[in-house]
Amino acid sequence: LVLWLAAAVAGAWRVLPRAVHAVRSLRPDMNLLMVTAVIGAAAIGQFFEGASVAFLFAVANQLESWSVDRARSAIAALLDISPSRALLLSRPGDIGADIGAGLPGIPVETAVENVPVGSRILIRAGDRVPLDGTVAAGSSDIDQSPITGESMPVPKRVGEPVYAGTINGGGVLEVLTSRAASDTTLARILHMVEAAQSRRARAVQWVDRFAAVYTPAMLAVAALVAVVPPLFFGGAWSAWVYEALVVLVIACPCALVISTPVSIVAGLASAARNGVLVKGGSFLELPASLTAIAFDKTGTLTLGRPRVARVLPVDGHPQVRDEAAALRIAAALEGPSSHPLARAIVQHARQVTGAGLDDGATASEH
Repeated sequence: LVLWLAAAVAGAWRVLPRAVHAVRSLRPDMNLLMVTAVIGAAAIGQFFEGASVAFLFAVANQLESWSVDRARSAIAALLDISPSRALLLSRPGDIGADIGAGLPGIPVETAVENVPVGSRILIRAGDRVPLDGTVAAGSSDIDQSPITGESMPVPKRVGEPVYAGTINGGGVLEVLTSRAASDTTLARILHMVEAAQSRRARAVQWVDRFAAVYTPAMLAVAALVAVVPPLFFGGAWSAWVYEALVVLVIACPCALVISTPVSIVAGLASAARNGVLVKGGSFLELPASLTAIAFDKTGTLTLGRPRVARVLPVDGHPQVRDEAAALRIAAALEGPSSHPLARAIVQHARQVTGAGLDDGATASEH
């Protein structure tokens, strides 16, 4: 009995303030019905039923809390990909700040929050881009997969945009910042994810709307069961009050309340394990209404690692006698490059011919 009472109190502890608020605001909800059912179960001596109702309801609320925590963890992971410091070359108005001035200053490591818009920053090879901006000098390939999902590095030249959180390839870039740290593309994505947590799934919203009608209806039915038979049919008050309390205990829809959070949390967890960040339960339900899906990015359905499918030698070329000869020449040309397509060609040539160059010939000779 003590354990059942402890379970009931522990389960209803966080729900009780919501139930009180529902009474004060005259907006009965599932919390009020649950508390009423627990109190009713205790009143008729069904402590096990009351403990079960409170426990299941507490589990449902805890699952919803876990889903929010999981989303917050995903947001924290996104925050980790954005550098907290930048190599500042010059601020707006300093000598060499304009594109093409060719007078870069000595880089000073500065917190990204203290880098004003229009400043010139240095991004070394292999560094993450700390702020949104445009390339002022240099050229490189940028891995934009953390932001756009594009698995292939994107070439960046002077005047082209770069985004905070992306990864610089083999070149050194000077970038003119275009947004503050709080307004970068990555920061806006984080704000969208945070705002989406308030968008509850339609199934959960439906349960809330259902509760607004169901709860007062069940309370009214229980009141009628307790009052009508004794007043109009001579029933015993104790017996019919007992029956009314039974109605309240049975009416608490634990299965309905617990099913929607469980299914949504399971979906969000499964997506997270597969590397997909879903903004909220409402977005998890959207695919049910889709009739067609278009994928436009390499790496969405593919691995993002290209490989040679066919080799077609050029007819009539004196040095391209067959496929092996074509591969040796291609491997010689692409050997010094780090581009994913070049690596794919060299790898295929090594698998087919066992060598990367055509019988010792250099790329310049070819």
